Amino acid sequence: MPIPHRIAALVQERNSLYKYPFERLAGIIRDIRFRCTSCAKCCTRGFNGHVFLLDSDVRTVREIDPEALEPAPGPEFCDQNGTFYVSGYALRVKDDEAGSCWFLQDGRCRIYDRRFAICRIYPYMLHREQDEEGTVDWRQFSGLEEHGEYDTAMPDEESLQIARETKEYENAFLTQEIRFLEFMQEYFTKNGLRHVQKIYDDRFREFRKGKPITVKVFFNDSLEEHIIRNG
Repeated sequence: MPIPHRIAALVQERNSLYKYPFERLAGIIRDIRFRCTSCAKCCTRGFNGHVFLLDSDVRTVREIDPEALEPAPGPEFCDQNGTFYVSGYALRVKDDEAGSCWFLQDGRCRIYDRRFAICRIYPYMLHREQDEEGTVDWRQFSGLEEHGEYDTAMPDEESLQIARETKEYENAFLTQEIRFLEFMQEYFTKNGLRHVQKIYDDRFREFRKGKPITVKVFFNDSLEEHIIRNG
């Protein structure tokens, strides 16, 4: 999809998010009755893929331990020269079987008081999804029935606070994605670059065979270059 169309789609999604009532989301959160049991499943790659970080979270990581950062997987673009571009950073994971978060130790978060935005709201991540009748709405939460327990009565005030924080996170995430696409549109035009899917696919095949790739990560409205090697 061309970049302008992608920007327009994200802007439309963010506008829909603005209109979504806090009270309605809070009611859904109360109905779920989720309770964290500190199982730490959500802190592993095996359960949760990767943890994408907002720019504000990246700054926190760099204060604590810069080695905990890595370019987020799945770069959005690859130019005709074979350079990849991705919209932000993710948390590095350990080499254990579960792919545990860099900050997970003995089943507990080492930086819990400074944990990141996505960690604070999880599992209340909003996704637009169709129901049985095809109506698209903000309805999907992450990992339900796969971790935690569902037996907790939540006060109205707490559910409203979680709803506010969830909407704030989703707004920040969408805004960062829009900024990235706007930046890339200008960057490609200014430097005579373009996305080439064939080069993207070829370079990733070479990467899987051991050849390093160059990835430029969008952070703080600029690009930071990394050389990535498989494994």
